[in-house]
Amino acid sequence: MASREDDNGAQTPTGKVTPPPRTVTAVTTTRATGGGRTPPPPDPPDPPGDDEDGMLRMSFLDHLTELRSRIIKMVMGVLVAMVVSFTFCSQLWRLIAAPAVEALTALGIKPPTLKAITPMEQFNVIWVKLPFLCALFIASPWVLYQVWAFISPGLYKRERRYAVPFILTSAGLFIMGGAFAYFVAFRFALTFLLGIGVGNYVDPMVSISEYFDLFVNVTLGVALVFEMPILIFFLTLLRIVSPAFLVRHSRYAILGIFIIAAIVTPTPDAFNMLLFALPMCLLFYVGVFAGYLLVLKREGRRFPWLKVLTIVGFVLVIFGGLLYFAAVHYKLHPVPHWPFLRR
Repeated sequence: MASREDDNGAQTPTGKVTPPPRTVTAVTTTRATGGGRTPPPPDPPDPPGDDEDGMLRMSFLDHLTELRSRIIKMVMGVLVAMVVSFTFCSQLWRLIAAPAVEALTALGIKPPTLKAITPMEQFNVIWVKLPFLCALFIASPWVLYQVWAFISPGLYKRERRYAVPFILTSAGLFIMGGAFAYFVAFRFALTFLLGIGVGNYVDPMVSISEYFDLFVNVTLGVALVFEMPILIFFLTLLRIVSPAFLVRHSRYAILGIFIIAAIVTPTPDAFNMLLFALPMCLLFYVGVFAGYLLVLKREGRRFPWLKVLTIVGFVLVIFGGLLYFAAVHYKLHPVPHWPFLRR
């Protein structure tokens, strides 16, 4: 049978047209897809990473509800601590009044007692204000835990590991600040203030309200200032500041620290201001060091702890040896207040 070659190059018998199957398939595919290749199926969405795993999405009203719940729990914790403090009011007041008694005794004031000016003054100070102040220190870990629990839903999973260090360090620094104010700063300030007019026909008479207000201002002020390393660490964690930036601008930070010390210090003399400012400067650099450790961890580097601890231990041994030599040579004995050594 005769055959001929069509336009597409396929040979077909005369009178019969048999299109090539491959060509038909290609044409059919082209028509079905509108002249292009079949698009690949879309990629499945990426699963949420570990950073966003567990993060809560809350509305504004949900945040307000959560904030109200945390505040109520804070207040309840402080009230429970306040009830516990009620049972030790007399012992606590003797502890609070001890710096005044020592200062008045050292100045030769007899009897070395505080004065109640109004009938309600003793009740308000000893049975209301004093238990509340003690409750703030006792309940500080609980209050700080509620603060962390409020902000933790908005943190990444890797950042929630700082919960326990945050609570323990913040509460510890707060209590250490109160102890430093009680044993060192407040005693020096009180002795200076009471001794200004002694010898110039001035006999100091201190009311318990004025004394307690001064005690609260100094104690809480210093305790809050001791939270500076935590503030610097969280600013570094949120990438608002960096250790290099803080060190580069440390002169401005030290200037601000001395201004704060001048405001917090209840006396105008430079010695008491230095007594407040020097620990604050030390806390500033402690916060910078904590931020530096955080940056090293982000970059996958390690801090040379062994070398640094060896040097610090060597310095402490030398300092302890010099202190022991001075105590033996000058016959010093420890006392429960600054400078903690006396002949």
